[in-house]
Amino acid sequence: MPDFSEIFSLQSILNYNGGCVVAMRGKNCVAIACDLRFGVQAQTISTDFERVFEVGPHLYIGLPGLATDTQTVFQRLQFRIKMYEMREGRRVKPRTLMAMVQNLLYERRFGPYFVEPVIAGLHPTTKEPYICALDLIGCECEPEDFVVSGTCSESLYGMCETTWREDMEPDDLFECISQSLVNAFDRDALSGWGAVVHVIEQDKVTTRYLKCRQD
Repeated sequence: MPDFSEIFSLQSILNYNGGCVVAMRGKNCVAIACDLRFGVQAQTISTDFERVFEVGPHLYIGLPGLATDTQTVFQRLQFRIKMYEMREGRRVKPRTLMAMVQNLLYERRFGPYFVEPVIAGLHPTTKEPYICALDLIGCECEPEDFVVSGTCSESLYGMCETTWREDMEPDDLFECISQSLVNAFDRDALSGWGAVVHVIEQDKVTTRYLKCRQD
């Protein structure tokens, strides 16, 4: 008998363009990473499509899902962030960004944007690490360890549960998130072909690109 759950997963509009995002908490730092593949189902179109965007100092959002909705949601979110910062006279905080994304997604709940956002950043004053994942209509998940989203979520969960540990330093966090992401998307035909990792610390953000299998 065929595995119908796998068949339905492949036919999901969220998996049409492929891609995955993962975020992890460390000791006074946080990391977020994504693959670089953009495809149409099994056909690869390009290998430089980034799904993680900087939306403020020490604040990033990943938008895996349908590529057109990724771009649309990011543009609308940029507008709302600029309006908020102009009106309030201060930078947007991670939890404020989460509420903003919730509002944006829930407005379209009857015809949703096909993206599952992942937020990672540090609080601008307390420097507390923050990670969050949301579904299509804005229901949030705010764990203390890691969040995943995208086509290889099952493999990512397994890898992250194996490699993550509390209070990792930035270098250890980079190694952990990189190994988790690469080993997960090597088992997925719809994501991979390189990755980008952002490690966010109190005084800097380090961005590294990973060369991976391209087959």
